[in-house]
Amino acid sequence: MSESRNFEIRKFERADRARVRELCCETGFLGNPIDPVFEDRELFADYLTAYYTDWEPASSFVLLVDGEIRGYLLGSRFPLRQQIYNIYQNASLFLRGIIRYPRYNEATKAFIKWVLSTAWKEVPAAPRRCAHFHINLLTDARKVQTTRAIMDAYLGYLHEMGEKKVYGQMVTFESRRGFKMFERYGFQVVNKSRISKYDGIYPEPVYLCTVIKNLDENNQLYAVK
Repeated sequence: MSESRNFEIRKFERADRARVRELCCETGFLGNPIDPVFEDRELFADYLTAYYTDWEPASSFVLLVDGEIRGYLLGSRFPLRQQIYNIYQNASLFLRGIIRYPRYNEATKAFIKWVLSTAWKEVPAAPRRCAHFHINLLTDARKVQTTRAIMDAYLGYLHEMGEKKVYGQMVTFESRRGFKMFERYGFQVVNKSRISKYDGIYPEPVYLCTVIKNLDENNQLYAVK
């Protein structure tokens, strides 16, 4: 993204839903399209975005570059409500996936087998009773100033709402999303686990880490300027 291009951060709107789902799938495989790993974009987007866009849109933000949505941050302030929602959603996704399973390609079938047999063992622990988020930006929009702006918008929103802590679970590896990015915003890495589904299809180890920020104890609420 050229430094001269204009960007803005605004709250998520209902009309943004389709674009957010598209971006979720375009960045789902380590910042690249999810299709080589999992071909069912509808199920993938439902799993990762439906709660935020359909049940708690007020806690989410989008990044626009020259008027086009190029990234998003989806957030939640109501973890218990989301956990209840996930029970029903996961059952629905499971049934839909089973019905479609015979039509899937081998890569997708392998992904589903990993999810059912291994994924739950590799996801690191996370707080159960605090706000959280996940963030995705397209490659050309991943700049210090855009990441800072959307993080500032969300942290400022949490501060206004009286939240005390926030966490995220992020995919990290040496060439992208190192720990220093989170430290700029006062986050601490509290758990990290290697994700085996990328073994053999990505040249370096891939980790999922839990990062957390205490909004009461940390006086540096916003990003380092």
